[in-house]
Amino acid sequence: MAVSEELKKQYKPTIGIECHVQLKTNTKLFSAVGNDAREAAPNSLISHIDVGMPGALPVLNEKALELAVRAAFALNTEPQKFSKFDRKHYFYPDLPKGYQITQYENPIISGGFVEIDSGNQKKRINITRVHLEEDAGKNIHPAGADYSLVDLNRAGTPLLEIVSEPDINSAAEAKAFARELYLLMKYADVSDVDLYHGNMRFDVNISVSKQADKLGTRSEIKNLNSFRSVENAVNYEIERQIELLEKGQAVTQETRGWDEAKQKTTGQRGKEESHDYRYMPEPDIPPVELDDEFINKIKSEMPRLPNQWREILNKLSISRESVETLLDRNGEYGLMYLQRIEEIMDKSPAIAGFTSKYIVNDYFKLTDEIKKRTDEAEPAAVSLPSIKQFTDVYELISQGKLNSTSGKVVLFNSWTVGPNADLIKYASDKNLIQVSDEAEIEKIVAEVLGENQKAAEDVKNGEAKAIGFLVGQVMAKSKGQANPQIAQQLIKKQLGL
Repeated sequence: MAVSEELKKQYKPTIGIECHVQLKTNTKLFSAVGNDAREAAPNSLISHIDVGMPGALPVLNEKALELAVRAAFALNTEPQKFSKFDRKHYFYPDLPKGYQITQYENPIISGGFVEIDSGNQKKRINITRVHLEEDAGKNIHPAGADYSLVDLNRAGTPLLEIVSEPDINSAAEAKAFARELYLLMKYADVSDVDLYHGNMRFDVNISVSKQADKLGTRSEIKNLNSFRSVENAVNYEIERQIELLEKGQAVTQETRGWDEAKQKTTGQRGKEESHDYRYMPEPDIPPVELDDEFINKIKSEMPRLPNQWREILNKLSISRESVETLLDRNGEYGLMYLQRIEEIMDKSPAIAGFTSKYIVNDYFKLTDEIKKRTDEAEPAAVSLPSIKQFTDVYELISQGKLNSTSGKVVLFNSWTVGPNADLIKYASDKNLIQVSDEAEIEKIVAEVLGENQKAAEDVKNGEAKAIGFLVGQVMAKSKGQANPQIAQQLIKKQLGL
């Protein structure tokens, strides 16, 4: 497709996103069966309830309610004190009962918003509703086979479906919304948010129109599981719909899939409406009524959320990109980077900023490289330096006793010598401590100038490269221990510059 940027500007995209979030419970929503099917053999985590046996009665998982309340606070709202479940009827191989237990008329969360920053400006994306529901199973289609398989391990998994208002107007905003929702659910400890295994899946509704006050016909792209896929699928679909309309053709209201390999959407089926599902009240589960004590207890235990961490990190002299990288990767390998930074902030914001830059620019590269080399899922051996180690190295650099490159070397090796090791002694033992004593460096400078008189004349004549050469000679004679800034100053002094 080739739709020009000028043509795109004539159309207004309107986008709404539905996100399915798998809740972090030990068991399923209505049965006492394990909820983590990532490593389980097919159909090994099922019960009579999950497969829809006659007479099987569901029992609601209280932990799922607790996590739904956490999600409400993360979305800047409060849970509904009254909610109830309904049956949503449809027939599919991975839904043995012939209906899904969900919430329709009275969801557990109504309203709320997510604040996004897509790079241009901050924007509030409103939430229509959030409801609890059970997941269906999974159909597997072996390549080249004339049959399909059904795995019901996922059937009954507790989900929150978060439905946004159609407040999103670009692919960049869609990506930003998906990522921020991911961070909110992660930091509220609602979900493992494992995108690879489908713990968060995004359904994106898109329409375009030349009339700002009139919506176009929408299509829905199902089951996107990465922020990049959300962005690319939205961009493709906007261009596809514009191209159809420019040719005088109609956009069909339908469900479409995203082909990651071909980077395009493909039609799947006509889009159902709510009446197609023949909703009815769920007779086997009583309405949910939450009291103030239950709600307030969860509210008092809410952890710090992304924007609260941003307020803390923005006090440091680090870039917006570094802040977001720390938010994305916090908690990897069981290490809480933000907690370490906050602990150091109590001692010194300057040292906390130094720590943040090291973690983003160097530590992540080290752990990623070791993970790739050793194929370890969690390279736990690569421990983060302790607060004292960060402080000692920062002070050595500040005092001119260690240059920044050597400082990285020392911190890099802290994981091999241990979090209690004395890094000042380590740096000294490795001859990394710089000599800053002017009298000692002055002697070396005098020797270097005597041995390199032509370079000295070149410096006097204004050749910039020459002084770099002389500093290099001083560093060589001192075995890399002379402070290069002091060496340069003393060269100029002895040359009368």
